[in-house]
Amino acid sequence: MQELRKDPIIGRWVIMATSRARRPGNFVNSEESNLVETPEESCCFCEGRESETPKEICAVRKKGTKKDSPGWQVRVVADKNPILKAFVDLSRTTHGLYQKLNGRGAHEVIVESPKHISNMADLSLKQIELVINTYAERINDLENDQRIKYVLAHKNFRWTRDNQNINHSYSEIIATPVVPMRIKEELRGAKKYFDYHERCLYCDLVAQELESNQRVVSDDEHFLTVVPFASRFPFETWIIPKDHHSQFPKGIKGKEKYLAKAFKEILLKMKIGLNNPAYHFVVHSAPFLRKNPGEVKYQTIAEDYHWHIEVTPRLTQAAGFEKGTGFYICPIPPEAAAEYLREVEI
Repeated sequence: MQELRKDPIIGRWVIMATSRARRPGNFVNSEESNLVETPEESCCFCEGRESETPKEICAVRKKGTKKDSPGWQVRVVADKNPILKAFVDLSRTTHGLYQKLNGRGAHEVIVESPKHISNMADLSLKQIELVINTYAERINDLENDQRIKYVLAHKNFRWTRDNQNINHSYSEIIATPVVPMRIKEELRGAKKYFDYHERCLYCDLVAQELESNQRVVSDDEHFLTVVPFASRFPFETWIIPKDHHSQFPKGIKGKEKYLAKAFKEILLKMKIGLNNPAYHFVVHSAPFLRKNPGEVKYQTIAEDYHWHIEVTPRLTQAAGFEKGTGFYICPIPPEAAAEYLREVEI
């Protein structure tokens, strides 16, 4: 089957090309990796080796324990090689068509467990809940910096920039002085839909997916886990809250344990059913809703945008056509992917 599907949020087209699933080398072998893994005895993220990381920004700690010492459950430190730095003046310069901003922002590492566990899927529900709460705490704290416009919580499992794999479960927080283009695309799509229908696009998406039940992996009273209609990658999965809220920190209040359960369930299904692949996830939340003069374009963002989480296993690789056109090619229909994931026993 060859089919084009249009993403209802940002209008991107995806080619469903099932014949490519049979092509040799089309899928990344999860057992083969060029990453150099860090053994437990030299892992700087393990409890007791706090002196080997940058200073602690914050932590979930046992009572009576001190900063930068054992006794923590989740620990936040600055990245050793940050892509953006907090203590940099934000200034813009232009040269004709070209613009530059100093690298003001933040880059933090969330160490998800004091134990040497590599995959978040293997953490306890309570531990995942602590990690989720830490994301919310860091986003709320970074909002106090008026020069920061957006904060992304994300995770790369066995998928790094520098080919070095710290074999210890961690994720990252990156704060930027501009709103990323991908988020702007979602904001524009959500606002366009809201202006026409006077309803949230994501809320309607949740309702339609529950009604059809073709791409649903799991759901409970608060969260829907679904393979999107126009999946860019095989087994791409979204966790979407059923209750409307534009911002992650406020939207998870009172629902943290449900989100932890949804997270653990989909990560375990991918680990078991897809042979423990590399993956990443991103938490998409609205930009900070500061009441600054002139920001009319974000007037209805609290009503039209809907935070969510995108989880993507690394099973395929983009080639020349994808990079040259902006099309994605997905070799497995979302309906088949969802059916397969539903049947994976955990």
